[in-house]
Amino acid sequence: MLTIKFLRENTEDIVNRLKIKNFDAQPVVDKIISVDDSRKETQNKLDNCLAESNSISKQIGMLFKEGKVEEANKAKEKTGSLKTESKELNDKLNSLENELIELIVQLPNIPHNLVPAGKSEDDNETIKEGGVFPELKANLPHWELAKKYDLIDFELGNKITGAGFPVYKGKGAKLQRAIISYFLDKATENGYNEVIPPLLVNEASGFGTGQLPDKEGQMYHATVDNFYLIPTAEVPVTNIFRDVILNANDFPIKTVAYTPCFRREAGSYGKDVRGLNRLHQFDKVEIVQVRHPKESYEALDEMVSYVETLVQSLNLPYRILRLCGGDLSFTSALTYDFEVYSAAQEKWLEVSSVSNFIDYQANRLKLRFKEKGEKKTKLAHTLNGSALALPRIVAALLENNQTENGIKIPDVLIPYTGFEVIE
Repeated sequence: MLTIKFLRENTEDIVNRLKIKNFDAQPVVDKIISVDDSRKETQNKLDNCLAESNSISKQIGMLFKEGKVEEANKAKEKTGSLKTESKELNDKLNSLENELIELIVQLPNIPHNLVPAGKSEDDNETIKEGGVFPELKANLPHWELAKKYDLIDFELGNKITGAGFPVYKGKGAKLQRAIISYFLDKATENGYNEVIPPLLVNEASGFGTGQLPDKEGQMYHATVDNFYLIPTAEVPVTNIFRDVILNANDFPIKTVAYTPCFRREAGSYGKDVRGLNRLHQFDKVEIVQVRHPKESYEALDEMVSYVETLVQSLNLPYRILRLCGGDLSFTSALTYDFEVYSAAQEKWLEVSSVSNFIDYQANRLKLRFKEKGEKKTKLAHTLNGSALALPRIVAALLENNQTENGIKIPDVLIPYTGFEVIE
Protein backbone atom coordinates (compact mmCIF):
# COMPACT_ATOMS: atom_id res chain seq x y z
CA MET A 1 0.00 0.00 0.00
CA LEU A 2 1.04 3.61 -0.44
CA THR A 3 2.53 5.57 2.44
CA ILE A 4 0.88 8.69 3.88
CA LYS A 5 4.09 10.67 3.37
CA PHE A 6 4.19 9.68 -0.31
CA LEU A 7 0.50 10.53 -0.72
CA ARG A 8 0.87 13.99 0.81
CA GLU A 9 4.00 14.85 -1.16
CA ASN A 10 2.76 13.54 -4.53
CA THR A 11 -1.01 13.95 -4.44
CA GLU A 12 -1.51 15.38 -7.93
CA ASP A 13 0.92 12.96 -9.58
CA ILE A 14 -0.66 9.94 -7.84
CA VAL A 15 -4.15 10.92 -8.98
CA ASN A 16 -2.94 11.40 -12.56
CA ARG A 17 -0.90 8.19 -12.65
CA LEU A 18 -3.77 6.07 -11.31
CA LYS A 19 -5.91 7.26 -14.22
CA ILE A 20 -3.72 4.91 -16.30
CA LYS A 21 -5.30 2.09 -14.26
CA ASN A 22 -8.72 3.64 -14.94
CA PHE A 23 -9.01 4.44 -11.24
CA ASP A 24 -10.39 7.76 -9.96
CA ALA A 25 -8.25 8.27 -6.87
CA GLN A 26 -9.19 11.87 -6.05
CA PRO A 27 -12.12 11.16 -3.67
CA VAL A 28 -10.16 8.51 -1.76
CA VAL A 29 -7.01 10.63 -1.57
CA ASP A 30 -8.99 13.65 -0.31
CA LYS A 31 -10.63 11.50 2.37
CA ILE A 32 -7.28 10.02 3.41
CA ILE A 33 -5.74 13.45 3.88
CA SER A 34 -8.79 14.65 5.84
CA VAL A 35 -8.71 11.62 8.15
CA ASP A 36 -4.95 11.95 8.56
CA ASP A 37 -5.39 15.60 9.57
CA SER A 38 -7.87 14.45 12.24
CA ARG A 39 -5.45 11.74 13.33
CA LYS A 40 -2.63 14.26 13.74
CA GLU A 41 -4.86 16.64 15.68
CA THR A 42 -6.06 13.82 17.95
CA GLN A 43 -2.50 12.57 18.48
CA ASN A 44 -1.41 16.08 19.45
CA LYS A 45 -4.27 16.43 21.94
CA LEU A 46 -3.47 13.01 23.41
CA ASP A 47 0.23 13.85 23.78
CA ASN A 48 -0.61 17.13 25.54
CA CYS A 49 -3.14 15.41 27.78
CA LEU A 50 -0.65 12.72 28.81
CA ALA A 51 2.08 15.27 29.36
CA GLU A 52 -0.20 17.39 31.60
CA SER A 53 -1.31 14.31 33.52
CA ASN A 54 2.30 13.22 34.13
CA SER A 55 3.26 16.72 35.24
CA ILE A 56 0.38 16.96 37.74
CA SER A 57 1.06 13.45 39.07
CA LYS A 58 4.60 14.49 39.95
CA GLN A 59 3.24 17.49 41.88
CA ILE A 60 0.73 15.53 43.99
CA GLY A 61 3.35 13.91 46.25
CA MET A 62 5.04 17.22 46.87
CA LEU A 63 1.73 18.88 47.75
CA PHE A 64 0.95 16.18 50.32
CA LYS A 65 4.44 16.55 51.82
CA GLU A 66 3.90 20.28 52.10
CA GLY A 67 0.57 19.71 53.85
CA LYS A 68 -1.44 21.16 50.99
CA VAL A 69 -4.01 18.38 51.18
CA GLU A 70 -6.85 20.28 49.51
CA GLU A 71 -4.66 21.25 46.54
CA ALA A 72 -3.37 17.69 46.32
CA ASN A 73 -6.89 16.25 46.22
CA LYS A 74 -7.91 18.73 43.53
CA ALA A 75 -4.84 17.68 41.55
CA LYS A 76 -5.87 14.03 41.91
CA GLU A 77 -9.33 14.89 40.59
CA LYS A 78 -7.70 16.65 37.66
CA THR A 79 -5.54 13.62 36.82
CA GLY A 80 -8.64 11.41 36.98
CA SER A 81 -10.37 13.71 34.51
CA LEU A 82 -7.29 13.72 32.26
CA LYS A 83 -7.11 9.90 32.33
CA THR A 84 -10.74 9.74 31.16
CA GLU A 85 -10.00 12.27 28.42
CA SER A 86 -6.83 10.35 27.42
CA LYS A 87 -8.78 7.11 27.08
CA GLU A 88 -11.40 8.80 24.89
CA LEU A 89 -8.66 10.37 22.75
CA ASN A 90 -6.80 7.06 22.49
CA ASP A 91 -9.98 5.27 21.39
CA LYS A 92 -10.61 7.97 18.80
CA LEU A 93 -7.01 7.72 17.59
CA ASN A 94 -7.28 3.95 17.15
CA SER A 95 -10.52 4.39 15.24
CA LEU A 96 -8.97 7.01 12.94
CA GLU A 97 -5.89 4.85 12.33
CA ASN A 98 -8.10 1.88 11.38
CA GLU A 99 -10.16 4.10 9.09
CA LEU A 100 -6.95 5.35 7.51
CA ILE A 101 -5.76 1.83 6.73
CA GLU A 102 -9.18 0.90 5.30
CA LEU A 103 -8.94 3.93 2.99
CA ILE A 104 -5.31 3.47 1.95
CA VAL A 105 -5.79 -0.16 0.89
CA GLN A 106 -8.43 1.04 -1.57
CA LEU A 107 -5.69 2.68 -3.63
CA PRO A 108 -3.87 0.46 -6.15
CA ASN A 109 -0.16 0.62 -6.76
CA ILE A 110 1.15 3.45 -8.92
CA PRO A 111 1.88 2.23 -12.48
CA HIS A 112 5.35 2.70 -13.93
CA ASN A 113 5.79 5.24 -16.73
CA LEU A 114 6.22 2.38 -19.22
CA VAL A 115 2.67 1.13 -18.58
CA PRO A 116 0.55 1.97 -21.62
CA ALA A 117 -2.93 3.39 -21.33
CA GLY A 118 -5.74 0.94 -22.09
CA LYS A 119 -8.88 -0.63 -20.72
CA SER A 120 -8.44 -4.38 -21.32
CA GLU A 121 -6.08 -7.12 -22.50
CA ASP A 122 -6.80 -5.99 -26.07
CA ASP A 123 -4.68 -2.89 -25.34
CA ASN A 124 -1.58 -4.73 -24.09
CA GLU A 125 1.64 -4.11 -26.01
CA THR A 126 3.46 -6.96 -27.71
CA ILE A 127 7.14 -6.22 -27.17
CA LYS A 128 8.66 -9.45 -28.52
CA GLU A 129 7.79 -12.66 -30.35
CA GLY A 130 9.89 -15.78 -30.73
CA GLY A 131 9.88 -19.45 -31.64
CA VAL A 132 8.63 -21.30 -34.70
CA PHE A 133 4.96 -22.07 -35.32
CA PRO A 134 4.54 -25.82 -35.89
CA GLU A 135 2.98 -27.24 -39.03
CA LEU A 136 0.68 -30.01 -37.85
CA LYS A 137 -0.63 -32.95 -39.83
CA ALA A 138 -2.55 -34.16 -36.80
CA ASN A 139 -4.52 -31.33 -35.24
CA LEU A 140 -6.28 -32.47 -32.05
CA PRO A 141 -6.82 -30.16 -29.05
CA HIS A 142 -5.08 -31.24 -25.86
CA TRP A 143 -8.27 -32.54 -24.17
CA GLU A 144 -8.73 -35.03 -27.03
CA LEU A 145 -5.05 -35.96 -26.96
CA ALA A 146 -5.27 -36.48 -23.20
CA LYS A 147 -8.13 -38.91 -23.72
CA LYS A 148 -6.55 -40.66 -26.70
CA TYR A 149 -3.29 -41.36 -24.85
CA ASP A 150 -4.87 -41.73 -21.38
CA LEU A 151 -2.87 -38.83 -19.92
CA ILE A 152 -5.45 -36.71 -18.11
CA ASP A 153 -8.94 -37.67 -16.98
CA PHE A 154 -11.19 -34.61 -16.71
CA GLU A 155 -14.36 -36.61 -16.08
CA LEU A 156 -12.79 -38.54 -13.20
CA GLY A 157 -11.67 -35.27 -11.61
CA ASN A 158 -15.20 -33.96 -12.00
CA LYS A 159 -16.51 -37.08 -10.22
CA ILE A 160 -14.05 -36.82 -7.34
CA THR A 161 -14.30 -33.06 -6.80
CA GLY A 162 -15.81 -31.05 -9.64
CA ALA A 163 -14.97 -29.30 -12.90
CA GLY A 164 -11.47 -27.82 -12.97
CA PHE A 165 -9.80 -30.56 -10.89
CA PRO A 166 -8.24 -32.99 -13.41
CA VAL A 167 -6.59 -36.32 -12.62
CA TYR A 168 -3.19 -36.84 -14.29
CA LYS A 169 -2.45 -40.46 -15.17
CA GLY A 170 0.46 -42.56 -16.39
CA LYS A 171 2.76 -40.66 -18.71
CA GLY A 172 0.62 -37.56 -18.18
CA ALA A 173 1.47 -37.63 -14.47
CA LYS A 174 5.13 -38.32 -15.20
CA LEU A 175 5.26 -35.45 -17.71
CA GLN A 176 3.76 -33.14 -15.09
CA ARG A 177 6.35 -34.20 -12.51
CA ALA A 178 9.16 -33.91 -15.09
CA ILE A 179 8.26 -30.31 -15.97
CA ILE A 180 8.11 -29.32 -12.29
CA SER A 181 11.54 -30.86 -11.62
CA TYR A 182 13.01 -29.22 -14.73
CA PHE A 183 11.71 -25.77 -13.75
CA LEU A 184 12.99 -26.14 -10.19
CA ASP A 185 16.43 -27.30 -11.33
CA LYS A 186 16.76 -24.40 -13.77
CA ALA A 187 15.76 -21.93 -11.05
CA THR A 188 18.31 -23.25 -8.54
CA GLU A 189 20.97 -23.19 -11.28
CA ASN A 190 20.15 -19.51 -11.67
CA GLY A 191 20.67 -18.68 -8.02
CA TYR A 192 17.18 -19.16 -6.57
CA ASN A 193 16.87 -20.81 -3.16
CA GLU A 194 14.16 -23.50 -3.12
CA VAL A 195 11.54 -23.60 -0.35
CA ILE A 196 8.42 -25.68 0.23
CA PRO A 197 5.86 -23.35 1.83
CA PRO A 198 2.44 -24.06 3.41
CA LEU A 199 -0.52 -24.29 1.05
CA LEU A 200 -2.83 -22.46 3.46
CA VAL A 201 -2.22 -18.94 4.77
CA ASN A 202 -3.75 -16.70 7.41
CA GLU A 203 -5.37 -13.30 6.89
CA ALA A 204 -2.19 -11.40 7.69
CA SER A 205 -0.41 -13.19 4.84
CA GLY A 206 -3.26 -12.50 2.44
CA PHE A 207 -3.17 -8.83 3.41
CA GLY A 208 0.62 -8.67 3.11
CA THR A 209 0.70 -9.50 -0.60
CA GLY A 210 -2.54 -7.71 -1.48
CA GLN A 211 -4.96 -10.60 -1.90
CA LEU A 212 -6.96 -9.27 1.06
CA PRO A 213 -9.04 -7.23 1.07
CA ASP A 214 -9.77 -7.53 -2.66
CA LYS A 215 -9.78 -11.10 -3.92
CA GLU A 216 -11.69 -12.95 -1.19
CA GLY A 217 -14.16 -14.19 -3.80
CA GLN A 218 -11.38 -15.81 -5.84
CA MET A 219 -9.76 -17.71 -2.96
CA TYR A 220 -10.97 -20.87 -1.28
CA HIS A 221 -11.62 -20.09 2.39
CA ALA A 222 -11.38 -22.66 5.19
CA THR A 223 -13.80 -20.80 7.43
CA VAL A 224 -13.47 -22.81 10.67
CA ASP A 225 -9.77 -21.98 11.02
CA ASN A 226 -9.96 -18.80 8.91
CA PHE A 227 -7.25 -19.99 6.54
CA TYR A 228 -7.09 -19.40 2.78
CA LEU A 229 -5.85 -21.88 0.17
CA ILE A 230 -3.07 -20.17 -1.74
CA PRO A 231 -3.85 -18.83 -5.23
CA THR A 232 -0.11 -18.75 -5.95
CA ALA A 233 3.15 -19.50 -4.11
CA GLU A 234 3.81 -15.75 -4.21
CA VAL A 235 1.65 -15.39 -1.09
CA PRO A 236 3.44 -17.70 1.38
CA VAL A 237 6.91 -17.15 -0.09
CA THR A 238 6.76 -13.34 0.02
CA ASN A 239 5.34 -13.55 3.56
CA ILE A 240 8.52 -15.29 4.67
CA PHE A 241 9.85 -11.74 4.86
CA ARG A 242 6.89 -10.15 6.68
CA ASP A 243 7.98 -8.07 9.70
CA VAL A 244 11.64 -8.57 8.76
CA ILE A 245 14.40 -5.96 8.78
CA LEU A 246 17.16 -6.86 6.33
CA ASN A 247 20.61 -5.42 5.78
CA ALA A 248 21.42 -3.91 2.39
CA ASN A 249 24.11 -6.54 1.87
CA ASP A 250 21.43 -9.28 2.10
CA PHE A 251 20.27 -8.37 -1.43
CA PRO A 252 19.52 -9.93 -3.82
CA ILE A 253 17.18 -12.44 -2.18
CA LYS A 254 15.96 -14.98 -4.75
CA THR A 255 13.49 -17.71 -3.80
CA VAL A 256 11.71 -20.40 -5.81
CA ALA A 257 8.86 -22.71 -4.83
CA TYR A 258 6.69 -25.33 -6.46
CA THR A 259 3.13 -25.55 -5.15
CA PRO A 260 -0.32 -26.55 -6.22
CA CYS A 261 -2.44 -23.39 -6.59
CA PHE A 262 -6.15 -23.00 -5.92
CA ARG A 263 -8.45 -20.46 -7.55
CA ARG A 264 -12.22 -20.33 -7.62
CA GLU A 265 -12.16 -18.52 -11.00
CA ALA A 266 -15.65 -17.22 -10.26
CA GLY A 267 -17.47 -16.08 -13.38
CA SER A 268 -15.34 -18.12 -15.81
CA TYR A 269 -17.29 -19.98 -18.46
CA GLY A 270 -17.37 -20.90 -22.14
CA LYS A 271 -14.83 -22.41 -24.52
CA ASP A 272 -11.88 -20.67 -22.82
CA VAL A 273 -12.23 -22.92 -19.76
CA ARG A 274 -12.06 -26.20 -21.67
CA GLY A 275 -9.47 -28.79 -20.73
CA LEU A 276 -6.39 -27.28 -19.09
CA ASN A 277 -7.13 -23.73 -20.19
CA ARG A 278 -8.58 -22.68 -16.83
CA LEU A 279 -8.47 -24.83 -13.70
CA HIS A 280 -9.40 -24.50 -10.04
CA GLN A 281 -6.33 -26.51 -8.98
CA PHE A 282 -3.09 -26.39 -10.94
CA ASP A 283 0.67 -26.67 -10.45
CA LYS A 284 3.09 -23.78 -10.74
CA VAL A 285 6.71 -22.97 -10.07
CA GLU A 286 7.05 -19.41 -8.76
CA ILE A 287 10.10 -17.19 -8.44
CA VAL A 288 10.16 -14.35 -5.89
CA GLN A 289 12.81 -11.69 -5.38
CA VAL A 290 13.36 -9.10 -2.65
CA ARG A 291 15.59 -6.32 -3.91
CA HIS A 292 17.11 -2.96 -3.10
CA PRO A 293 14.85 -0.20 -4.52
CA LYS A 294 17.62 0.97 -6.85
CA GLU A 295 17.85 -2.49 -8.44
CA SER A 296 14.26 -3.71 -8.72
CA TYR A 297 13.60 -2.75 -12.34
CA GLU A 298 16.92 -4.25 -13.39
CA ALA A 299 15.82 -7.38 -11.51
CA LEU A 300 12.50 -7.34 -13.38
CA ASP A 301 14.33 -7.36 -16.71
CA GLU A 302 16.50 -10.25 -15.46
CA MET A 303 13.42 -12.24 -14.47
CA VAL A 304 11.76 -11.63 -17.84
CA SER A 305 14.92 -12.83 -19.60
CA TYR A 306 15.05 -15.91 -17.38
CA VAL A 307 11.42 -16.89 -18.08
CA GLU A 308 12.08 -16.39 -21.77
CA THR A 309 14.92 -18.95 -21.65
CA LEU A 310 12.52 -21.50 -20.14
CA VAL A 311 9.95 -21.03 -22.89
CA GLN A 312 12.64 -21.11 -25.56
CA SER A 313 14.08 -24.35 -24.16
CA LEU A 314 10.69 -26.02 -24.64
CA ASN A 315 10.63 -24.94 -28.32
CA LEU A 316 7.29 -23.19 -27.92
CA PRO A 317 6.30 -20.18 -30.03
CA TYR A 318 5.81 -17.29 -27.62
CA ARG A 319 5.22 -13.60 -27.24
CA ILE A 320 5.93 -11.15 -24.42
CA LEU A 321 3.33 -8.52 -23.56
CA ARG A 322 3.62 -5.36 -21.51
CA LEU A 323 0.30 -5.03 -19.70
CA CYS A 324 -1.73 -1.86 -20.11
CA GLY A 325 -3.21 0.03 -17.18
CA GLY A 326 -6.60 -1.62 -17.51
CA ASP A 327 -5.12 -5.13 -17.38
CA LEU A 328 -2.49 -4.44 -14.73
CA SER A 329 -3.15 -6.00 -11.34
CA PHE A 330 -4.12 -3.93 -8.30
CA THR A 331 -0.73 -4.42 -6.64
CA SER A 332 1.65 -4.30 -9.63
CA ALA A 333 3.62 -1.31 -10.91
CA LEU A 334 4.76 -3.05 -14.11
CA THR A 335 3.95 -6.52 -15.46
CA TYR A 336 5.09 -8.58 -18.44
CA ASP A 337 2.98 -11.54 -19.53
CA PHE A 338 4.25 -14.53 -21.49
CA GLU A 339 1.92 -16.34 -23.87
CA VAL A 340 2.61 -19.51 -25.85
CA TYR A 341 0.82 -20.42 -29.05
CA SER A 342 -1.51 -23.39 -29.01
CA ALA A 343 -1.43 -24.71 -32.56
CA ALA A 344 -4.47 -26.99 -32.35
CA GLN A 345 -6.64 -24.34 -30.66
CA GLU A 346 -5.09 -21.59 -32.81
CA LYS A 347 -4.87 -19.20 -29.87
CA TRP A 348 -2.41 -17.66 -27.44
CA LEU A 349 -2.33 -19.03 -23.88
CA GLU A 350 -0.93 -17.06 -20.93
CA VAL A 351 1.70 -19.05 -19.02
CA SER A 352 3.50 -16.44 -16.93
CA SER A 353 3.18 -13.00 -15.37
CA VAL A 354 6.36 -11.29 -14.15
CA SER A 355 5.75 -8.23 -11.97
CA ASN A 356 7.49 -5.55 -9.95
CA PHE A 357 5.44 -4.39 -6.96
CA ILE A 358 8.13 -1.87 -5.89
CA ASP A 359 7.43 -1.03 -2.19
CA TYR A 360 3.64 -1.60 -2.33
CA GLN A 361 3.70 -5.09 -0.82
CA ALA A 362 6.68 -4.25 1.40
CA ASN A 363 4.71 -1.50 3.14
CA ARG A 364 1.90 -3.99 3.91
CA LEU A 365 4.43 -6.60 4.99
CA LYS A 366 6.56 -4.15 7.00
CA LEU A 367 9.49 -5.53 5.02
CA ARG A 368 12.36 -3.12 5.56
CA PHE A 369 16.13 -2.90 5.32
CA LYS A 370 18.98 -0.81 6.64
CA GLU A 371 21.79 0.70 4.64
CA LYS A 372 25.25 0.07 6.06
CA GLY A 373 25.99 2.49 8.89
CA GLU A 374 22.45 3.88 9.01
CA LYS A 375 19.85 3.43 11.74
CA LYS A 376 16.79 4.48 9.73
CA THR A 377 14.99 1.71 7.85
CA LYS A 378 13.66 1.83 4.28
CA LEU A 379 11.09 -0.27 2.44
CA ALA A 380 12.45 -3.04 0.23
CA HIS A 381 11.03 -3.89 -3.21
CA THR A 382 9.34 -7.22 -4.06
CA LEU A 383 8.96 -8.99 -7.40
CA ASN A 384 7.53 -12.29 -8.51
CA GLY A 385 6.94 -14.33 -11.63
CA SER A 386 5.52 -17.63 -12.85
CA ALA A 387 8.38 -19.82 -14.00
CA LEU A 388 6.18 -21.44 -15.11
CA ALA A 389 2.48 -22.27 -14.69
CA LEU A 390 2.01 -25.82 -15.91
CA PRO A 391 -1.52 -26.31 -17.33
CA ARG A 392 -1.20 -24.23 -20.48
CA ILE A 393 2.45 -25.24 -20.94
CA VAL A 394 1.28 -28.87 -20.95
CA ALA A 395 -1.59 -28.00 -23.30
CA ALA A 396 0.79 -26.33 -25.78
CA LEU A 397 3.39 -29.11 -25.52
CA LEU A 398 0.80 -31.81 -26.25
CA GLU A 399 -0.80 -29.93 -29.13
CA ASN A 400 2.31 -28.51 -30.79
CA ASN A 401 4.32 -31.75 -30.63
CA GLN A 402 1.65 -34.17 -31.81
CA THR A 403 2.42 -36.37 -34.80
CA GLU A 404 0.64 -39.23 -36.49
CA ASN A 405 2.82 -41.59 -34.44
CA GLY A 406 2.56 -39.96 -31.02
CA ILE A 407 3.55 -36.86 -29.06
CA LYS A 408 7.23 -35.93 -29.03
CA ILE A 409 8.85 -34.82 -25.78
CA PRO A 410 11.15 -31.73 -25.88
CA ASP A 411 14.81 -32.69 -25.57
CA VAL A 412 15.30 -30.86 -22.25
CA LEU A 413 12.54 -32.92 -20.62
CA ILE A 414 13.64 -36.38 -21.79
CA PRO A 415 16.15 -36.85 -18.89
CA TYR A 416 13.24 -36.16 -16.53
CA THR A 417 10.51 -38.21 -18.25
CA GLY A 418 12.64 -41.19 -19.24
CA PHE A 419 10.78 -41.42 -22.56
CA GLU A 420 11.02 -39.51 -25.84
CA VAL A 421 7.54 -40.08 -27.22
CA ILE A 422 4.06 -40.60 -25.82
CA GLU A 423 2.66 -43.40 -27.99
